[in-house]
Amino acid sequence: MPNRSQIEARAALLRQRFEIAGGVVVDPPLLQSAETLLDLYGEDIRARAYVTSDALRGEQMLRPDYTLPVVQMHMAAGAEPARYTYAGPVFRRQEQDPDRANEFVQVGYEVFDRTDPAAADAEVFALVSLQLRGLELRVATGDIGILMAAVEGLSTTPARKAALRRHIWRPRRFRALLDRFAGRTPMSESRKKLVSTTGPLTGTAPEIGKRRATEIDARVDTLRADAMAPPIAEHQMAALEALLAVRETVPYALEQMRDIAVDLPAILPALERLDARAAAMKARGIDIDRLDFEASYGRTSMEYYDGFVFGFYAERRPDLPPIATGGRYDALTRLLGQGGEIPAVGGVIRPDLILTLEGETRS
Repeated sequence: MPNRSQIEARAALLRQRFEIAGGVVVDPPLLQSAETLLDLYGEDIRARAYVTSDALRGEQMLRPDYTLPVVQMHMAAGAEPARYTYAGPVFRRQEQDPDRANEFVQVGYEVFDRTDPAAADAEVFALVSLQLRGLELRVATGDIGILMAAVEGLSTTPARKAALRRHIWRPRRFRALLDRFAGRTPMSESRKKLVSTTGPLTGTAPEIGKRRATEIDARVDTLRADAMAPPIAEHQMAALEALLAVRETVPYALEQMRDIAVDLPAILPALERLDARAAAMKARGIDIDRLDFEASYGRTSMEYYDGFVFGFYAERRPDLPPIATGGRYDALTRLLGQGGEIPAVGGVIRPDLILTLEGETRS
């Protein structure tokens, strides 16, 4: 196993290469506002981050990654276009897998540029790929934006679309909602009784818990409206399922998804963005004819990715986390921009994992 000094030395080298590519070195604080993270990800983030309390600043979290503080910094005072790089420790609880490190060094490169998003995607991917040259890695790519567009194109209610969008990053919950909205899963008896009632429920039984009466009645009204909505059409369900199953090289994946777009035309603009990205990657020397694309890839990563996503994996060491990951997070800049937004994409590398793989190769 590499020691700390080896890891820090490799991190410095990786960051230096990103500097040469145009990245300005930044070093956000270790402690981040828990309120901001909770607003973005809900209480789920508590299971993945270390939380502490400060009498003056309230709840704080040890930095779970760099992207959020870099976006906050850029949206507050950054020039355009901008490129940043960094290297330092991040902290994540690993209760589900105690063998994984809960503190590790992350090196990254982030691009904020509205002129050509496809070119920026290709730039980040190519630079990360170059840093990993010589390692035997499997590369996976995807595009969360295509799935979001597919959900938006479904012929169903805005409330159902919002629920599906919210759970794109939770595949099991997403699948359960789809089956319910398509009428494939029967409604539970308790819900049938609830939606068959009329008028407000509050006042007919003791109030238990912290929800106000108005909140309870609003929730019941929402369930009643959902029960009245027609199911998602079977041809759209079949098209969405076919989309989720796409796993091919980029050219063949594009071909398959264009066929699927006959029943889900809302994905066509996202497919054009994928086509432009593929062209930009090819211009940077990436062999897209051998580059894998998985339509479902990225659905279990951090929830701020909303477009291009990628990851590099050591197939001979499936026990290891990704050696590098990245993606596009335009919506995050809008959420943190206080009225402003800018297309943004970035990638991060684990120097400790690079050293581990190199050590195994030498031995």
